[in-house]
Amino acid sequence: MCPESLAGASRRPVRNPTHTEVSVARQSPQRPDADEPELDATDGPVETAAERGTIDRSLWDEVRIDPVEIALPAGTGFTLRAYRPARELTPTDVAERDSDDPFLARRQVVETEDEDEEVVILDEEFAALTAEEDEDEEKATRRKSAGDATDSTDDEESDEDADEQDEAGDEEVPLFLTHKGRLLLFKSPEALVSFIRSGAPNDMSQLDSWNELSERVEPADVVPLDEDTYELDLVVENLRGGHDTWDPALLIEAGEVARDVAYALRLPAVLDMLSAGSSLDDLDEALRASVNGGIGGFFGRRRLKKIGAQTASLGWRTIVGKISAVVDWRD
Repeated sequence: MCPESLAGASRRPVRNPTHTEVSVARQSPQRPDADEPELDATDGPVETAAERGTIDRSLWDEVRIDPVEIALPAGTGFTLRAYRPARELTPTDVAERDSDDPFLARRQVVETEDEDEEVVILDEEFAALTAEEDEDEEKATRRKSAGDATDSTDDEESDEDADEQDEAGDEEVPLFLTHKGRLLLFKSPEALVSFIRSGAPNDMSQLDSWNELSERVEPADVVPLDEDTYELDLVVENLRGGHDTWDPALLIEAGEVARDVAYALRLPAVLDMLSAGSSLDDLDEALRASVNGGIGGFFGRRRLKKIGAQTASLGWRTIVGKISAVVDWRD
């Protein structure tokens, strides 16, 4: 998959005050008195957001890898994500995964049959093309002088193509903790750390900082930031509730991680559903505009009213299903 197909895979939204307030309102509708300690069901102290913010992030900053928490209908798991220039990464091998997909296997048979049919057509036309070979050579000779005049233009176009390829190679793209086309999700930080230290094969081991991480990481380090915590399990139900109940923070963040996962796991169908100009991309753009306030926010809310809740929820149900299908759950 070429880097251009990312199509905005790393649209990490700017966390403005409005966005943060939406997220906090969703997570904690009521606040206890400042004088009273926050208690859980066992009357023990609950770690506050401020205390979580004091977690030492130096290891993650040094290795340029982040812990990520993803909630899916089947459960919640921890994994890792990094961003690197596309030229530095080898994509995950999806051959084994796709061979296990009966629907994909059936499509491959159809495509093979189509290719064979095309070859037959070319064979039938081959004799006619050969008969015209002499005439084509004469035309080519007449075009030679005119072609010399366009050589410089062709060279310029080639240079532009090379520049575009260089830019694509320099673009940072997402890489997750994956293996053979599957996303590895761990039920606990301990399980994730045990895997990292085990030396088991995975696509992240190609990073130059992987060995350092495997030597230093501890379960206590696996504390994802708020912006690296995603609740894909809530997206469909939220969309079904209608425009007035839509949670911009939830949906924007879901689009962010879905694009990243689809690129890293080579899921072209998901990338297409979220690509520029699609209905779900229009939803994403309208949500982003709506939380920015001002005249842009006004028009963003107007655009949201025109987006069908049923269409959006069905589209996201498909996306969540496709992502869930490539998850390898680890205890």
